[in-house]
Amino acid sequence: MKEILDKITSYNLFNYLLPGILFVVILEKITTYTFIQKDVIIGAFVYYFIGLVISRFGSLIVEPFLKKISFLEFADYKDFVSASKKDPKIEIFSEANNMYRTLSAMFILLISVKLYEVFWNKILYPAEWNIYILVASLLLMFLFSYKKQTAYVVKRVNANKEQT
Repeated sequence: MKEILDKITSYNLFNYLLPGILFVVILEKITTYTFIQKDVIIGAFVYYFIGLVISRFGSLIVEPFLKKISFLEFADYKDFVSASKKDPKIEIFSEANNMYRTLSAMFILLISVKLYEVFWNKILYPAEWNIYILVASLLLMFLFSYKKQTAYVVKRVNANKEQT
């Protein structure tokens, strides 16, 4: 267990675990849904996974939307890699940036779940389909996350290759 705790980074805490815990606590207050776990170990994994889902939603949906409406503007990735080597604080700022994106995504999802709860009986499919729709949505989201992460790895490799 100590080895697992030693490997948890601040990124994992602030971008996965914290949003997952906050989501579950706030969700229970504003809806009839509850994901709070009695077992601490199981809870940590459930909350981490929920936070991971929230983070991926932020990365795949919130961030591109905000870029599309010109709310955000990103630096060229090669410039980011180069500047990060010269200024280690950029990585810290980037981590904080991702935390804000994840928290924004969390609030969007909280509102979405509340709206779903209020209007679910007006949706034209049987409630039994919910689990299948959820699983299919998560599969798609993680496939696109995998694609996006692979593209980042390739960009980083290429950026480092050009600098040597």
